[in-house]
Amino acid sequence: MSRSAKWMYWVAGAIIAVAVLAGYFRGAGSSRAGGPAGLVGQPAPAFTVARLDGTPDGLASYRGRIVVLNLWASWCPPCRAEMPDLQRLYARYRSANLVVLGVNQGESAKRAGAFARSLGIRFPILLDPQQRYGRVYTALGLPTTIVIDPRGIVVRGFDGPLSYDQMVAAVSPLVGK
Repeated sequence: MSRSAKWMYWVAGAIIAVAVLAGYFRGAGSSRAGGPAGLVGQPAPAFTVARLDGTPDGLASYRGRIVVLNLWASWCPPCRAEMPDLQRLYARYRSANLVVLGVNQGESAKRAGAFARSLGIRFPILLDPQQRYGRVYTALGLPTTIVIDPRGIVVRGFDGPLSYDQMVAAVSPLVGK
């Protein structure tokens, strides 16, 4: 290989390295988080989907309330583990204008309903067969939880399961307790 060809390869490699590193460092200083946390401060997107009984419902129906929107599926072990704590949160803060909305991602009403009944879930369960909520809230996996204030603004976003104490900490500033 000639000296000029080696020099050209070296220059091309250096340009590629600079471009990759510049993109990395530009993203490192970004204040926008990934996943649902990246939506904090923005209006919460809403879609009309069906409840377990087939009636239309969606996040927009709960404007004026504190909403804990939880995306889940029955095949997800962390979702199963988290559901009783979501029910406990709902029972504790329901009188403080808080609602938990469980949004099943991609499963049938029969499967989602059986799962919810097996765990004694009493909060509303919505069915999102096209997983639109998961896409718009940039869920990186399940479960994903989004806390929305009464004005419909996203205030917290979490990927992965939460403990009961983490749930209480996330809603406490909104419920005043």
